[in-house]
Amino acid sequence: MEKLSDQQIREYLEKLEGWEFVDGAIETSFEFQNFKEAFATMTRIAFECEKQEHHPDWSNVYNNLHIRLNTHDAEGVTEKDFKLAHTIEEIIDGE
Repeated sequence: MEKLSDQQIREYLEKLEGWEFVDGAIETSFEFQNFKEAFATMTRIAFECEKQEHHPDWSNVYNNLHIRLNTHDAEGVTEKDFKLAHTIEEIIDGE
């Protein structure tokens, strides 16, 4: 997978509300009603990550979930990251 240019990343981000390009990765945060909802959503995302064979750097504190995506093999952001980001958005929107 080929690393995207900063310009390409900015163009892709126009289609993802709430995501930012920070220090070589795209990232976002979500807030849920409680820990149970946050963790349940993380579980649904985890299954999709396995399916796509792409795993986020993420953290969860109580009802907050922070997600960072980049492709370590490419040493930057690739289309693979945006594919997973869109999948994550679909999961969140389905809540």
